[in-house]
Amino acid sequence: MDFSKKENFNFDDLVKIMKFLRAPDGCPWDRVQTHESIRSNFIEETYEVIEAIDNKDNELLKEELGDVLLQVVFHSEMAEEDGAFDINDVVNDICKKLVVRHPHVFGDVKADNSDEALKSWDNVKMATKSQKKQSEAMLSVSRALPSLMRAAKIQQKAAKVGFDWDDVSGALDKTEEELGELRAAVIGGDQAEQCEELGDLLFSVVNVSRFLKLDSEKALYDACDKFTGRFTQLENLAESRNIDIRTATLEQLDSLWEEVKK
Repeated sequence: MDFSKKENFNFDDLVKIMKFLRAPDGCPWDRVQTHESIRSNFIEETYEVIEAIDNKDNELLKEELGDVLLQVVFHSEMAEEDGAFDINDVVNDICKKLVVRHPHVFGDVKADNSDEALKSWDNVKMATKSQKKQSEAMLSVSRALPSLMRAAKIQQKAAKVGFDWDDVSGALDKTEEELGELRAAVIGGDQAEQCEELGDLLFSVVNVSRFLKLDSEKALYDACDKFTGRFTQLENLAESRNIDIRTATLEQLDSLWEEVKK
């Protein structure tokens, strides 16, 4: 088929195009790729989807979802060439998973609200993965996740069996305790201990965000944007006053920073 003359495409066309690109007379670059060589592409495309969502840009979201879908088809095609599975197996498995994990929709389990539905999902998930201990559920959390996100998921699983503070005050007290231990480690000068205590502090901060029903990853993302925006204003303010920030004193920079914050 001459795809260059086609105006409207569907999912089957995408699969066929991917096969053509990987064929001996296809694209030299596509032919030599492996799961490992395009691993980071998947991560990059996923974050671009998130950015489109944050910007509420539907046109960009449509484009970036297409890029993610391409990654799914790309990996599936390589797996089919290896005799492992194909795209239909991927679709079949996710459909089966959706049916099995929604017994409150497709079965006789009752779930009257979102929390009950989520509990039902988690129960089925543990059963289908043969997880009898909550620690097994924790160990199943992907180590490839961003650490703030991984921490939140692990804490959620601990909370499901009652290993949790009664309210946010306990999490805040623990954060202050961990900050004190980090201060002591800094004074002690042992870098390994400092790293451990810093990790404990970050973990406790994520716990606070969980109690507040906030996404710690999103909170830090927004904080980065806020800092960058303020620093840009600081540079512009310094430039308007003929101050070179590269040679300015810390006191000058702090003064400019406070002006920007106001």
